[in-house]
Amino acid sequence: MALSATQRAHLLAGVGLFSATTAKGRAAIAKQAVEVEFPTGRRIARQGEIETGFFLVLTGSASVVRDGEVLAHLGPGDFFGELSLLERLPRIASVTADEPTTCLALPSWEFQRLLATEPGVAAAMLKEVARRLRAVTIDHRH
Repeated sequence: MALSATQRAHLLAGVGLFSATTAKGRAAIAKQAVEVEFPTGRRIARQGEIETGFFLVLTGSASVVRDGEVLAHLGPGDFFGELSLLERLPRIASVTADEPTTCLALPSWEFQRLLATEPGVAAAMLKEVARRLRAVTIDHRH
């Protein structure tokens, strides 16, 4: 696929996690992100393992499974691994490619380095994480 940094930044603008980030911040993220291809059946993330990275599905599809139960099916525009950008704890689910799948991947160590030069990225990202946490909390109380 080989997207340019500008194309990667444009894709990141459509991701809720990064949508509030400035264009400069998204460009910095895009510069560090790489495209990774996974064949059908390849495990992208493994539940219980400490893996560090964020993935945005560009093409194909993948299944999210926790303790043997399918939780979700991901397609282009969906993402996972956002918590691993902020912490080094075991994955809470596995993600497996259902068909040939290409993802835009951002390793957490590159993200941490990026925060030193673009602190606004973290602030924008934390706002989105807080928004999602609030939505989940409200959904579970009603």
